[in-house]
Amino acid sequence: MYEPIRTGPSRRSVHAMADPGDFPHRSREEELDIQLAGHLAALLAVTDELGLGEVGDRIADQVARLRGTPPTRHTGRTDEPALALHRRAHALAGRALVVAASRADTAAAILAAEQMDAHTAAITAATTTPAAPARLVGAL
Repeated sequence: MYEPIRTGPSRRSVHAMADPGDFPHRSREEELDIQLAGHLAALLAVTDELGLGEVGDRIADQVARLRGTPPTRHTGRTDEPALALHRRAHALAGRALVVAASRADTAAAILAAEQMDAHTAAITAATTTPAAPARLVGAL
């Protein structure tokens, strides 16, 4: 009905702690670098999709600095509306800012904050622009 308690070095319990040498460990700084590079790479993909080349180059430089290799750039475009892309970019820049601030990476934090401001302005402009009044066919 039950499994007997395992004894001996060859029969380790599933509840036993793993040996420290069983798997590689990364430092907190390395983990934050990986997270920040990932958020910036995602922001780069959306930035490239929006066609913002100069800003994309700045983001790519930061990703290359963190990863040690240049990132893959997004070449294709989707049919997603620009407003949705700006909202996604704003959220990604916010995530990057949080991680950059926690690892005290001033260059990445400034870049992320600038991107948040730029995408906030784009979202505001897109949502506050009054729609053109509808014209009736044949009306003057």
